[in-house]
Amino acid sequence: MRILGIDPGSRITGYGIVTREGNRLLHVDNGAIFTDAQKDFPLRLQRIYRGLTEIIEQHRPDVMAVENIFFATNVQSALKLGQARGAAIVAGVTAGLPVYEYTALQVKQAVVGHGRAAKEQVQKMLKVLLNLPEIAQEDASDALAVAVCHAHSEKLGSLRGKRS
Repeated sequence: MRILGIDPGSRITGYGIVTREGNRLLHVDNGAIFTDAQKDFPLRLQRIYRGLTEIIEQHRPDVMAVENIFFATNVQSALKLGQARGAAIVAGVTAGLPVYEYTALQVKQAVVGHGRAAKEQVQKMLKVLLNLPEIAQEDASDALAVAVCHAHSEKLGSLRGKRS
């Protein structure tokens, strides 16, 4: 199973792709889609949608897993993040992918073993789990963590994500 993990953001949307083969997780690709903060917001959402559409066409994942909004101290930021998540989800659904959502707590639990893990712990564990040559860029690393969470969730049946 090939899994596309997404860490949505209005400025930077991270993506990570892993393949589960039996008990093994294999790193396929990771990166980030950067939007121009100087452009109108609808054009930034279009950039996220088109960028993810290209990634989906190139890598042909079987499923998409997206990180849920955890909290936001600024209402405007939360609205923009929600719209970026929407652009990402629409890209997946348009491509015919089932889309699952996971909280940050579920992602950390699946990757590190406890939900209060520091971001650095998650990044180091991903480096080991996926045999990465180096720690991935922060947003890409978060997306890889979401993909790994889904792989463990599907395999173990213990962390059922909410399907969109």
